[in-house]
Amino acid sequence: MASIAYGSNLPLLRQKQIGGVGLNPVFAAQRPLVLPKSSVAFDNKSRSFSQTRHSGFRGTRAATEVVDDRIVEKEDSVKEKGRVLRVGLVCGGPSAERGISLNSARSVLDHIQGDDLHVNCYYIDCNLNAFAISSAQAYSNTPADFDFKLENLAQGFRSLSEFAEHLAASVDIVFPVIHGRFGEDGGIQGLLEEYNIPFVGTGSIECLQAFDKYDASLELSKQGFITVPSFLVQGSVRDESELPKWFSRNQLDPYTGKVVVKPTRAGSSIGVKVAYGVHDSLTKANEIISEGIDDRVVVEIFLEGGSEFTAIVLDVGSGLDCQPVVLLPTEVELQFHCSGDAREKDAIFNYRRKYLPTQQVAYHTPPRFPIDVIESIREGVALLFQRLHLRDFARIDGWFLPNSVRMLSSSESKFGRTESGNIIFTDINLISGMEQTSFLFQQASKVGFSHSNILRTIIYRACMRFPNLASFSRGSSHLPRRLKSSQISEVFSNSKRTRKVFVIFGGATSERQVSLMSGTNVWLNLQAFDDLEVTPCLLAPTSENSSNADSNEESDVNSRTVWSLPYSLVLRHTTEEVIAACIEAIEPARAALTSQLRNTVINDLMEGLTKHGWFTGFDIADDPPVRFSLREWIKQAKKVQATVFIAVHGGIGEDGTLQALLEAEGVSYTGPGVIASKTCMDKVTTSISLNHLATSGVHTINKDVRQKVDLLNMPILDTWHDLTSKIQCETLCVKPARDGCSTGVARLCCAKDLEVYVKALEDCLLRIPSNSLSKAHGMIEMPNPPPNLLIFEPFIETDEIIVSSKSMNENGHHLMWKGHSRWVEITVGVVGKCGSMRSLSPSVTVKESGDILSLEEKFQGGTGINLTPPPLSIVSKDALERCKECIELIANTLQLEGFSRIDAFVNVDSGEVLIIEVNTVPGMTPSTVLIHQALAEEPPMYPRQFFRLLLDLALERST
Repeated sequence: MASIAYGSNLPLLRQKQIGGVGLNPVFAAQRPLVLPKSSVAFDNKSRSFSQTRHSGFRGTRAATEVVDDRIVEKEDSVKEKGRVLRVGLVCGGPSAERGISLNSARSVLDHIQGDDLHVNCYYIDCNLNAFAISSAQAYSNTPADFDFKLENLAQGFRSLSEFAEHLAASVDIVFPVIHGRFGEDGGIQGLLEEYNIPFVGTGSIECLQAFDKYDASLELSKQGFITVPSFLVQGSVRDESELPKWFSRNQLDPYTGKVVVKPTRAGSSIGVKVAYGVHDSLTKANEIISEGIDDRVVVEIFLEGGSEFTAIVLDVGSGLDCQPVVLLPTEVELQFHCSGDAREKDAIFNYRRKYLPTQQVAYHTPPRFPIDVIESIREGVALLFQRLHLRDFARIDGWFLPNSVRMLSSSESKFGRTESGNIIFTDINLISGMEQTSFLFQQASKVGFSHSNILRTIIYRACMRFPNLASFSRGSSHLPRRLKSSQISEVFSNSKRTRKVFVIFGGATSERQVSLMSGTNVWLNLQAFDDLEVTPCLLAPTSENSSNADSNEESDVNSRTVWSLPYSLVLRHTTEEVIAACIEAIEPARAALTSQLRNTVINDLMEGLTKHGWFTGFDIADDPPVRFSLREWIKQAKKVQATVFIAVHGGIGEDGTLQALLEAEGVSYTGPGVIASKTCMDKVTTSISLNHLATSGVHTINKDVRQKVDLLNMPILDTWHDLTSKIQCETLCVKPARDGCSTGVARLCCAKDLEVYVKALEDCLLRIPSNSLSKAHGMIEMPNPPPNLLIFEPFIETDEIIVSSKSMNENGHHLMWKGHSRWVEITVGVVGKCGSMRSLSPSVTVKESGDILSLEEKFQGGTGINLTPPPLSIVSKDALERCKECIELIANTLQLEGFSRIDAFVNVDSGEVLIIEVNTVPGMTPSTVLIHQALAEEPPMYPRQFFRLLLDLALERST
């Protein structure tokens, strides 16, 4: 088959104006975080979602009630138990890490709310303007999502002084989660100290010293620690004369000596570069200064042959007495897959490796170091914490240099020397990242803390330093609800006290890392319900990593493995890392070492924590993972009457295979059924199924399907001319016929672009590097292995929507959109029962680089911009209602149920839609648009209630 041409039902230039009939479904969620045995139900008669309680009450609530939602629920219990602890959560800041700060704030918000603790959220923008934001806004993908709305939708403060006065009157204690400048340099701390406001973390003077990498290094050396030789660059003439002398003193070649150049006062991942020789070092240092990252830059020796580690330290003392306990450190292993790439030798643990899913790094907790080294790391971090007068918690990064590595010149009496090598501490993180899978939670879960437990431990410990907060640290009614083991042995019993839920994620497609984030988020949210017993499960790829589309389905299914995971092993960045951790966890020697070290840490923690009335114990058991074949796992689900929450993107999770296997055993599951899943997985079949809806405002796009083998064998120029002639356009969009929504999708502007793409298929590249094609674009993740069938269709031109900062003399942000093209790209979730699907509010997708949204922009918090709902300046109210009507028509025509996501273009005048694709297992990460859209309803539906609704819809279908 050379090609399959498929016709569209839309003349692309036709923009017929169609009046819309408004459908305004009301979504009413149960009140957030009051979770025992209640659910959100879909009412067919009222065509809305409503709150269902076991008392039999059902109803909706006005949107105005939501503002103080999390306070109202607590009033009855407060009368009996005392005043609620009011925590002010402050995020954002001027640093490039403000998106990560938002992730941290969202995670903290998710896990500390309770009957005894209320959170007020605040945001500091790039210009240090402070705003009180709603908890719903904390779920934005990036600060840019709502920056331009702040002046109208948030309570702004005229100055930081006014902000501090507000905090003094409104909260009991502040939890700053601002990373980098103003958050870790003593800025926010100094403001809070000036107004005598209690806060979590280290004081301002100590922050100022510890945050500056150069000053901290000098202080560590003074305190008796081995340090890395360093030189301070401040953009002066002196640098040019003194830096060569520093190179000479440290036996570095002035032309080729390898060093690290980094700002002294920025996050540990920002602006870090590798340089060679004096000239290159000064050039890169001056680049950092000219870019405005910092005006002080440190040059350090590159630690060749060392192993990087990071360790969380927790103060478990009383009052002003410091008793630091270091958790199990984590080894950071950089992994190189392309040995011929010269850039590999310059690898550093940068922003992408730290915060975005990548196979370029792996973590080992505890480290694979000799036990005396691990013990010395823990001892050294605790000593550092005390000597630098840090408070509550911190994360310390460093290096272990084996004896085989060249010794740095230093006194023999310095701390850090062991029989196996030398330990050097290099970075002090005063506000550690607190995203769902961060080092804080990875290490805490290894020794018995859930997310909620470790965060509350930190907060209550901070309260003990302030006499007026002493009453809050005498006891907590919130934790632990029950000891959480891996739940495997308990779940696989026949107990009917709770409903069993298996959350499955992973798989073999290029979207498996997004799937891990989705599954982790679903699992963490659902486990908060007392009537649910939730088990996280990883679907491992086949050993050959073969795709479902290109292999024998039966043998593929039989060869699949599912791991039931303990709490701590879920908290990883990649599926490969989870599997490696599972194998490592069941290796006898490694398991024995981990158990020994874990018990040591727990004993150290208990020595301090048992003195505090608010600490009621650990709530996580670190059981080993359990391995099943896919069929065995499904039979276990049937045995315990579990509902399977499917979070596997692409492959057997989205093409109907997994759904068919579950149906065959009578196991209930979330999302659309077998037929709808098969239809939507095939983009051509999806278009054919919708082709008859043109008169109703739903349109499809011309498509031409080509076999990979034909693309490889035909002359590129001939193929290009044939495609552009058949599709009748000059610019093409190429995508796999059966893969995820961002994988392998690229804009091709010329035959040369097609040649680059086909070459990537031929070479089985995992990704096409940024800007490899003629028009600027981000990195393109490619399917692995390459698909047999690819779709070519016209690239739909739309005007760029930009969220732009105003001039330096003004505050705030605004939207820029030319509007010459009347089509904009949207994505929208649909929720409900088969035949009665309801549209959530669409999101306008704003691309940060190139023309195709990357996997990162779609799913990873801190990157990408989504505007939910579409601004009225772009899409009119009537067009928006017409658009939602069309989206519901698409969902019901395709027999979707449960939930799905539809990507399309909408005509901003008529509301007509041009379908791109349908995802039956959409992204469910903390920052995905599905969450934004649920929160945009009136009243907002928070993530826990939203995922509970999806689970309840699955159960209703099965009964």
